[in-house]
Amino acid sequence: MRRPWLGLTALPLSLILLTSCTQPAERGSFESLSIASGTTGGVYYPIAGAISQIVGSEIEGVGATPEATAASVENLRLLGAGASELAVVQGDSAYQADSGEGEFAEKPVENRALLVLYPNVYHNVSLRSIDDRLDLDCFSDVKGHRFSVGAPGSGNELTTSLVFADLGMDFDDIDVQRYAYAETARALREGQLDAGSWVVGEGHGSLRELEATDPLHLIPLCGDEVDAVVEDHPFYTSHIIEGGTYSTVSDDVRTVAVWNILTVRPEFPDKLAYRMVKAVYENADAVNRVYQPGTEYLVPESLRKSPVPLHPGALRYAEEAGVDIPLKLRG
Repeated sequence: MRRPWLGLTALPLSLILLTSCTQPAERGSFESLSIASGTTGGVYYPIAGAISQIVGSEIEGVGATPEATAASVENLRLLGAGASELAVVQGDSAYQADSGEGEFAEKPVENRALLVLYPNVYHNVSLRSIDDRLDLDCFSDVKGHRFSVGAPGSGNELTTSLVFADLGMDFDDIDVQRYAYAETARALREGQLDAGSWVVGEGHGSLRELEATDPLHLIPLCGDEVDAVVEDHPFYTSHIIEGGTYSTVSDDVRTVAVWNILTVRPEFPDKLAYRMVKAVYENADAVNRVYQPGTEYLVPESLRKSPVPLHPGALRYAEEAGVDIPLKLRG
């Protein structure tokens, strides 16, 4: 059965800002919530849709709507502008926004985690036919080649820029392209690109679709490259994409991963935050149905992995669930 939220389309940012940024003050409550998510073809959007349905059915007098966006960086800016009350984002974007670093150095966005969802894995994707020609054995081998870093304003672009910087590289070292996932896949197929980054959960649909026609080559971060990234940034962890995760990639591939979270501004009402967290965990099957690979991660224990402090409502739920939350996440 088709879910009504799957038909939503993205609103122009200027329209969202004009129509939404004063809504909380005007209505005096949070009975109609906007969840900034991602593109309609990605994972964030259906996850936000499932959360919206849980909120609407489990919390009396409160509704929620997923908004299609360019994902993490834009979502945090919408959150900071008051155009959305909640945002699904990558942990690196949330950390930089809260700390006033990188993209948010001039305008920080203080934010607090409600849910820790699942890890995004950094995939450097080429095709086996391209690797046969270029020998892309380690990530640094992409220098001088045509590389898509992700859509402008996306968490994918931010993660890629941080990885480049950690390895002593920048986008001037490549023929840089800024494509979304579907465009990157098409450009690889058509010989217009040599590689591109996907910062997604393992088994992402667009990668499975790509390998259905063209065997993949996942470019590993070699040992010293992984170490450089993890040592510089507390929100990244070493990760192995196991051989067989993708049918055309038989060997293990070393890379890094970052957690995805649902985040809000600190002033989001404590009681409502608690009720939302409780409702989602008690109805986690609804979220897991739209993204099955995240099932093992959507549990209260994952709150310990948050890259930013927990919202008091989430902290209350974690304590009731017996989860020991580190001091640094209690701020």
